[in-house]
Amino acid sequence: MSGPAAATIWDRTRIGITIGTVVLIFLAAIEALAVTTVMPVVADDLHGQALFAVAFSATLATGVIGMVAVGAWSDRSGPRAPLYAAVALFAAGLLVSGFALDMHTFIVGRLIQGLGAGGQTVALYVVVARIYPPHLHGRIFAAYAAAWVVPSMIGPFLAGAVTEFLHWRWTFLGVAVLTAAAFALVAARLRGVSLAADATEGDEPEPPASGSPRGRVALRMLLAAVVAVCAVTVGFAADAPAALGVPLALGAVALIAAALLPLLPAGTLRAAPALPSVVLMRGIAAGAFFAAEAYVPKLLIDRFEFSPTFAGLALTLAALGWSGASAVQGRYGDALGSIRITVLAVALMLAGVGGVLIVSIAESSPWIVVVAWGLAGAGMGLLYPRLTVLTLAYSTTANEGFNSSALSISDSTGSAVLIAVAGLGFTLLPVGGSGYVTVYLLAAALVLLSLLPGLRMGDGPGGRR
Repeated sequence: MSGPAAATIWDRTRIGITIGTVVLIFLAAIEALAVTTVMPVVADDLHGQALFAVAFSATLATGVIGMVAVGAWSDRSGPRAPLYAAVALFAAGLLVSGFALDMHTFIVGRLIQGLGAGGQTVALYVVVARIYPPHLHGRIFAAYAAAWVVPSMIGPFLAGAVTEFLHWRWTFLGVAVLTAAAFALVAARLRGVSLAADATEGDEPEPPASGSPRGRVALRMLLAAVVAVCAVTVGFAADAPAALGVPLALGAVALIAAALLPLLPAGTLRAAPALPSVVLMRGIAAGAFFAAEAYVPKLLIDRFEFSPTFAGLALTLAALGWSGASAVQGRYGDALGSIRITVLAVALMLAGVGGVLIVSIAESSPWIVVVAWGLAGAGMGLLYPRLTVLTLAYSTTANEGFNSSALSISDSTGSAVLIAVAGLGFTLLPVGGSGYVTVYLLAAALVLLSLLPGLRMGDGPGGRR
């Protein structure tokens, strides 16, 4: 390469890593879209309707433990071994869920899968930080978002068709087989590539932290376990009487807030400017979007008698909107800046959630849901890559693992808790007799709340990047 201007994510020194990591993102996309599409059928088949939300929140909750472990592991010895361990756990969880004979075993598989999925996300972020220069971060994360394009076109439809004409189990077992193949591919691509942290000019040395490194990691793992257990507890509260379930959920949420403080940058929960607001924005936006999305196929199947195959169309359009908007952000994000991206993203998400809310109240045309959810996906596509780019911009080689872990912890904890809270509201606190109205009113309120940190994120240490 002749210099930074000649560098791309596809040049011969990086193309293998780009391809291998994009394959992992591709498989994660297939799995995520498949689960959302088939969960109404799984819950019916395994007699676990009351635990519908837990099947989503369980994976996200244990993902927090995986994120903390892999973040510390990556900072200590690089992301290679943590990435391999995370992929192995992800595949093992898919196998347990695919072979489950009851809802509780299915959830155990989702818990194992979460450990791997959470760790894989953090490890990939650190791989990007170690291999790609900062000016390519927007492009590689846009490529990861583009890896959702094919799954978004075929994933929900394929998952629905497999469920209708074969069995829902194959939506898990099939991804497990593909993950094993991808594991071999990524291992080959990373062999011989240095993932060591190189100090760069201008990095500020991190101040020494109190306590031994092992003690700090042990404390973070303990706190992550508390977050995971409490998040799952919120989900299981939906299976209890309201007089017990609501106080139990409120207590669990309070414990989560306390346990999260050492796992996130100082000032995150009060939306302090710069990195803390980036991390908080991720949690609120993810929670609002995924809590609402979990009930989109269920709404179409329960209220409008869609088949699983056609219920996935809303997810297809949302994923396409996400990928397209991510590509726009990758090309124009630096020029737009964080404030404009935040306003555009929130407007699109509000339009999407509002459209589904109208349908859930008036029971009007179900195709409004499909179109509206495409708009919500586009809003997330604008926002998500920007948050990741900003996180790395505010990081040094000494804290890339911690900051990447914090971003993912916020993402997964926000999603896990708010999906569980939505499930609790759906079951125990319906508005006007409809749990769907409760879910989408909650999502709309959260999207509006996300403006608080969204307008305080900044554009990185050097202004607009």
